[in-house]
Amino acid sequence: MEYAVTTPAPADLAGTYALDPAHTRIGFVARHAMITKVRGSFGAFEGTALLNGADPSASGVSVTIKTESIDTGNEQRDGHLRTNDFLDAPTYPQITFVSTRVEQLDGTHFRLTGDLTIKDTSKPISIDFEYTGAAQDPFGNHRVGFEGEVAISRKEYGMTWNAALEGGGVLVGDKVVLEFDVSAIKQG
Repeated sequence: MEYAVTTPAPADLAGTYALDPAHTRIGFVARHAMITKVRGSFGAFEGTALLNGADPSASGVSVTIKTESIDTGNEQRDGHLRTNDFLDAPTYPQITFVSTRVEQLDGTHFRLTGDLTIKDTSKPISIDFEYTGAAQDPFGNHRVGFEGEVAISRKEYGMTWNAALEGGGVLVGDKVVLEFDVSAIKQG
């Protein structure tokens, strides 16, 4: 059975939606050794969005990520990322984002501004999202999709560990791109 893709206009979206962890990816990309990118994601998170398509400024989002769920496909690297050198998962078990403003930029693009908290440091960020559509799934759930990304400085969140490279540069880049591929299910 296939999804019935309805792709209503964003103005027609309304209600409370919950992130579907099985179909949502919260990921990141960072430079390694100045020559390549390491990609990873977080496997455990929850989030809700209150969507008001008629008045996007009345919308809001809240997401909580379990820090220990970081996964780059390399157990040794993941273990290091969980230490105080980076995320300090035992002390700071959650990363949170709570929106403070939602703006519609055009027909399918939105800017979500809010506070990102990592290691007890909160900084305002703005994430540009594209509305990718809506569908009724085979189980009767109404789903919506959004994609977005934003670059942050890991140093601004207290993740300053690094190692100098023999030929110059550092082992881990400061810029981290956070990636969001979101599928959310309407509640109620």
